[in-house]
Amino acid sequence: MPPPALPPLASIRHWRAGAAALESICICALRTCIESLLWFQLWQVRMGIQRGCLDCSLFHMLVIVLFVGLATGQTAQLSVDASPQIGRTIPDKLFGIFFEELNHAGAGGLWAELVSNRVRVTGFEAGGVNTPSNIDPWLIIGDESNIIVATDRSSCFASNPIALRMEVLCGDSETNACPSGGVGIYNPGYWGMNIEKAKIYKVSLHIRSSDLVDLAVSLTSSDGLQNLATHTITAEKGDFTEWTKVEFDLQSSERNTNSRLQLTTTKKGIIWFDQVSVMPSDTYMGHGFRKDLATMLANLKPRFLKFPGGNYVMGNYLLNAFRWSETIGPWEERPGHFNDVWDYWTDDGLGFFEFLQLAEDLGACPVWVINDGASLNEQIPDATIASFVKDVVNGIEFARGDTGTTWGSLRAAMGHPEPFPLYYISIGNQECSKPYYKEKYVKFYSAIKASYPDIKITSSCDISSISSVNPADLYDVHVYTSSGDMFLKTRMFDNTPRSGPKAFVSEYAVTGNDAGRGTLVAALAEAAFLIGLERNSDVVEMASCAPLFVNDNDRRFSPDAIVFNSWQHYGCPNYWMLHFFKDSSGATFHPLTIKVSNYDQLVASSLTWQNSNDGNTYLKIKVVNFGNKVVNLNIFVAGLENSIQEFGSIKTVLTSGWLRDENSFQQPDKVVPAASPITNAGEQMSVTVDPYSLTSFDLLLDTSSTDKYPLLESSLHPSM
Repeated sequence: MPPPALPPLASIRHWRAGAAALESICICALRTCIESLLWFQLWQVRMGIQRGCLDCSLFHMLVIVLFVGLATGQTAQLSVDASPQIGRTIPDKLFGIFFEELNHAGAGGLWAELVSNRVRVTGFEAGGVNTPSNIDPWLIIGDESNIIVATDRSSCFASNPIALRMEVLCGDSETNACPSGGVGIYNPGYWGMNIEKAKIYKVSLHIRSSDLVDLAVSLTSSDGLQNLATHTITAEKGDFTEWTKVEFDLQSSERNTNSRLQLTTTKKGIIWFDQVSVMPSDTYMGHGFRKDLATMLANLKPRFLKFPGGNYVMGNYLLNAFRWSETIGPWEERPGHFNDVWDYWTDDGLGFFEFLQLAEDLGACPVWVINDGASLNEQIPDATIASFVKDVVNGIEFARGDTGTTWGSLRAAMGHPEPFPLYYISIGNQECSKPYYKEKYVKFYSAIKASYPDIKITSSCDISSISSVNPADLYDVHVYTSSGDMFLKTRMFDNTPRSGPKAFVSEYAVTGNDAGRGTLVAALAEAAFLIGLERNSDVVEMASCAPLFVNDNDRRFSPDAIVFNSWQHYGCPNYWMLHFFKDSSGATFHPLTIKVSNYDQLVASSLTWQNSNDGNTYLKIKVVNFGNKVVNLNIFVAGLENSIQEFGSIKTVLTSGWLRDENSFQQPDKVVPAASPITNAGEQMSVTVDPYSLTSFDLLLDTSSTDKYPLLESSLHPSM
């Protein structure tokens, strides 16, 4: 079983009040022994080691005595030199986000399409290229005596040839009447459709029939008993002989978080269906993204969006790799592909264009990870790589070319005549050790730079492999490790050469037993790591965590920053931790020193930043306390051009009662930042830092905007 957690912080604070009385009966040696015991426990938690239960009576007695040590706390001094002449500007794209299609992050997640076909939106290709094929998760309403459903290759879309044929055997005659509710098919969506009261849903489908058509298209409860909205499609014989696209709106009369779409009729005949879609009308900025999830991304103020993967870019086999040119144009004409790395079908409704659009909507710079002719199990030899190189150059033209170019005109036809600002390309994914990678890399690098010299290119190889023969602007770094090791990696780049290509830490996460599904201790370790990136931002240009999203019904990787299902969502502790860093990009970094005896669990950074919400300028001091002691911190700030105001400064804390505390659908706000005013703000101030916490002191500077005071909205810092 897991090691026992440390005492709740509320209890620690309660006992602190009686510290003087308790300390008079405490033996110093015993306290040292208990502290060693707790350090051993913390070490086990960080390393993910399981341990047996201690004798409970002894342990509880020791914990009570430990309160004395916590009550007395640890004293430390933090000195900031905010002199303008030694301040350093942090790269304006230091912190961003990385999206990969895994955990149903896009299909059934950020992409707002509600209809699923074997976790494939719209059409019926997911069952395979041969017919008849599986139509899962579409199911039949009725039985074999009155309805037959199968796939055939009669679609009007050459790239999506599979359509669904529904033959209704019953009718309205007395001898063979259909059931009163009709027969047909239904789609449950991605683990249920979330249908909201009074909300409008845009429905489209392609239909063909030589018979009389009287088709009810309905949103219902999962059992079909509650009707939320219905539209009836009627046609005389011959009206739908050719494939016809039918579009209409449905407005729900009630709310149901586990709904389905059903197509039913009581008329005998044959109807073909293809490309069935239901989209909410109120997507994020009208571009098809689920509003609540996209808003969570926007609230992080990401400076870049890396897409679309990860291993998803490569596929287990090249047949299933992400091919950008097959993900653009009308969604009905996109063939989709099997996401064989994460084992589900993707329709590519969330395609290359949509990723570029999402980056624009978030105010982020797009970072495209290209397929360089390699999968996890295959790769194209260097001699035959030319077509892949040309494909990438075409993709850049699609993003950046003017409307007079071949690919730029296609982008314009999709509704975006202005070019997208694509200035970052990553060549491949974790491939440096693969044969041919370096030879192929040079071909991609040379072709891209020849046409677009302003694009920054990231290599999969580390800095030791970068040379004039294998040039790069950035090199990719992935960090997956335990919380203890992640905390130590705050010094990872301290000794990196200060010239040459910069690091792009495009994937990092605490993993293993202590990561859980997103724990406090994991978030604190990652915060310490990010503070190290701020300190070394002269050699680190960009960083993003991974993975970003998980649909709780299909966890392929844990932990993740944002958890959701069809109708709920919450941020894990590391999501809220990222809020402490969303104003770092482009800020001014100031050096600092920490003096503390026999306690190496503090990591801190200092920077000045301007809050776009209130126009004020702040000196932000962030402190991670990765240990079990309350720290009495004396802060000294020198060199400020503008003094710290007496009022208007804010302290924000991310902590909880237990190291392994997590958020959940039941308790989405268990571990979230809490803000409070600082009453003694100044160049010299004494503050308290809780054990196992991330604390931000945002000190309001006396500038031209000092008449504007921040408001504490709920429990969060106004920048959150």
